[in-house]
Amino acid sequence: MVASLPQAAVTLLWLAAAAAGMPDPSQRDELMRREASRRTGGGVALTAAERRLDGELRRMKEREMAAEPFPPAVHFFKAKGLIRDSPVFKLLQDMPKGGALHVHSSSLVSAEWLVKNATYRPHCYVCFTWDNSARFVFSRRRPYPRWDCFYWQLVSALRAEAGDAAAFDASLMKHLTLVTDDPDGEYPDQDAVWDKFERAFVAGAGLVSHAPVLRDYLLRGLHELHRDNVMYLELRSGLSRTYELDGSIHDKIWTLRTFQDVVGKFVAEHPDFLGARLIVAVHRALSASEVKAAVEEATELRRDFPDVVAGFDLVGREDGGRPLWYFRDALSLPAQMGVTLPYFFHAGETDEEGTETDQNVLDALLFNSSRIGHGYALARHPLAKEMSRVRQVAVEVCPISNQVLKLVSDLRNHPAAVLMAEGHPLVISSDDPSMFGTAGLSYDFYQAFVGIGGLKANVGTLKELALNSIRYSSLPPTLKDSAQAAWRRKWDAFVSAHA
Repeated sequence: MVASLPQAAVTLLWLAAAAAGMPDPSQRDELMRREASRRTGGGVALTAAERRLDGELRRMKEREMAAEPFPPAVHFFKAKGLIRDSPVFKLLQDMPKGGALHVHSSSLVSAEWLVKNATYRPHCYVCFTWDNSARFVFSRRRPYPRWDCFYWQLVSALRAEAGDAAAFDASLMKHLTLVTDDPDGEYPDQDAVWDKFERAFVAGAGLVSHAPVLRDYLLRGLHELHRDNVMYLELRSGLSRTYELDGSIHDKIWTLRTFQDVVGKFVAEHPDFLGARLIVAVHRALSASEVKAAVEEATELRRDFPDVVAGFDLVGREDGGRPLWYFRDALSLPAQMGVTLPYFFHAGETDEEGTETDQNVLDALLFNSSRIGHGYALARHPLAKEMSRVRQVAVEVCPISNQVLKLVSDLRNHPAAVLMAEGHPLVISSDDPSMFGTAGLSYDFYQAFVGIGGLKANVGTLKELALNSIRYSSLPPTLKDSAQAAWRRKWDAFVSAHA
């Protein structure tokens, strides 16, 4: 009789029996099996080779979780060296990770490359603002003073005057990243870290938006992903206007064509890389009319570049920024026009429960967002959580970003642990890798697998998370099928090499 009852009723009967003092070991085993089956990867049937790899990986993880300090419980800037030396991390580096679906274009490439490559080019000028931020620009002549930069100097001249080029370059890198030896002291709260975060973006903009640098920058970003066994990219980009040395300006069409050209050539040379697409992004500090114009423009760009433009997003700090509902008229335009513009909204990147920002996760679903960026607040919204699970709206989890930007200190306490335990659709991504001193996805996969997932996360978890990044990508169905087949071939080779 028990076997014919629904799962929920069976569970209640077992719990009632336990409460009456009649627990049975077989019932306990069955309850644990049922719970494990609900986890991310819990329904994945492992091959014999995958089971061997899983056993070895669990032993490796147990040793790391027993050690002190435990890397996911330590600020990433202090834990990075520990992770880099980890056997689990080294294995994850070899693992085919599918796609990176939440990465910002202005933080795609390592700051070291920007400094060592871009600032060594001729005609690169820098100035330092009143708040000790840096601004860069390429120009044939000394740029004119402007409100935030009164005195521009050639980087090459300053480097020569410094004498110690390595130390000078290190000082420039500090303007382009959040990395510091004392993260808690330098960033005592979210306001402090976000202030530096946004200043670092502005600092790099003058370098990245120089047309010759942009092409090389995009190519370098694809190489860094490919080296980390990432096979696909969806890049959030504001499509900032790019400039030439003579000051002439290229429009967004030029930027899209450049992106398309760079990706096409990279795929031709690396046929195991599946490609890249852009999510057009504008800042949530804009006015309603400005966002309306941006939505209209994104709709046109997607119509003209359907294989390149995946959709639209609003970026910038949610706390203190305008909520999605503020832009409801603009965001309703595509539906009113009878056209499709997929949304990929940042939503719930906050720990301030009950605020307008906290409600963004609900509004993202009301506007049919294809995925939810960060979704840190989602676990506090049972209805939104259920809606996103039923609709298969994946959450883009970016563990290192959430820790560095001070939403969570110990990643074992990340809300995604609840989502992972429930088998909620998730993908792992890196958000702003150069800002955090990372590249690719391996560091974020480590934090998700060891910290958020704990000992219950296994090879099945890794397999499902990687497949999710293709399953929930913006690729059309036929390309998803071929992409998954390509990933499985790499996965099988990876398992054979490590089992």
